[in-house]
Order: sequence, then structure tokens, then C-alpha cells
Amino acid sequence: MASLDTFEITLTGKGSHAAMPDKGNDPIVAAAELVLGLQTIVSRRLSPLDSAVVSITQFNAGEAINVIPETATLRGTVRCLQTPVREKVQRLIGEFVERLPTAFGVRGELVYNVGYPVTENHVEAATTIRRAAVSAVGEANVQWGCNPSMASEDFAFMLHACPGAYIWMGVDGEKPSAALHNPYYDFNDQVIEPGVAVWTSLVEQCLPLS
Repeated sequence: MASLDTFEITLTGKGSHAAMPDKGNDPIVAAAELVLGLQTIVSRRLSPLDSAVVSITQFNAGEAINVIPETATLRGTVRCLQTPVREKVQRLIGEFVERLPTAFGVRGELVYNVGYPVTENHVEAATTIRRAAVSAVGEANVQWGCNPSMASEDFAFMLHACPGAYIWMGVDGEKPSAALHNPYYDFNDQVIEPGVAVWTSLVEQCLPLS
């Protein structure tokens, strides 16, 4: 699974009345251009063979409908599968924030937070949990060698501290489940029993009774 960094960009211009935009420096227009510009990091500045996702998830500015505000704020996330790519994306975001807003007479400030590392399983631990899962639910119900996910997981810190493995458990029932972080997600209670069976099998393999 991917690493996860977060960032906050504050654009400071000069507020004015909405009827007289020439009297100010509009941070909203600068922020809108910055949103578009940041999307070119992945599409134009990285190799197509490198995986990264830059997402702007919040855009906040102003309170009054007839006032161009002084500031605008963007927040978002960066997800990567490789450390060099992660470092390059961070550097490029900094360059965009420093240079692009000046064309609009606006000042950009970036706060970049390096977060979760890449989640990488240890082979021996992954093999152990796979063996336990096969024993519990059968070979046909265990997938091995799944494609990487650009989602992120704080369990990555644990895997950097000691050997282990992170697994996924499918929860689809008669129809596909909505994804996580979705208001329509509904946990399928029927997966509790096989889930417990997998963990029980793991304990029996790793801590057998003498």
C-alpha cells in the first residue's frame, strides 16, 4: 500500500469588492490555477511507470458572497509507492506553490507533513498468514499477489519496526459492498465467522499446544 503525506497551502492576496476585482489580487483564481497545475505533477512530471496520486480534497475561501477574500486554503494528500517518487512530488509541490501564485500577485505558503511510509509485507510473515487462511477458508478463497493499492495504512509503521504482514478480507455478500469511507458502506456480518477462523488458524499454527 502507498505512503501518505498531507499538505496545506495558504494563498494570500489582497481582498476587494466582487464588483472591483482590479482593486485586489484574487487568491481564489490563483488557487484554482494551482489545483489544475498540481495535477500535472503526475501526468507530466513523473514517468508513466511510477505510481503517485495527488488529490486536492479541500478548497476553502471567503465568507461573503460579494467579497473577494484575502486568503484561500487548499488541503490534500500525496500517495506514492516509492521513496524517490515521494521525494520528487514533495519538491515539485513546493515549486508550484512558490512560483505559480506570483503570476497573480499572490503569495503562496506550503505546510507539508510527511506521514505514513509505504506498507510492505515481510515475505515470511505473509506466507504464514496465507497458510493459515488457506487452512481456514480454503485455497479457492485466498488471493495471493494482489496488485498494490494507493490507499494508505498506519500499520506501515509497525511493519518498519518488526516483521509482519497486512492482509485484506473481502466483505462482499450477495451484491458488492460500497467502498470504505463511503456513506453507503454496510459491514457484512457474515464475514465475522470466516475472519475469526483465519485468526484462530494463525494462532494454532504459531502457538501450537505442546
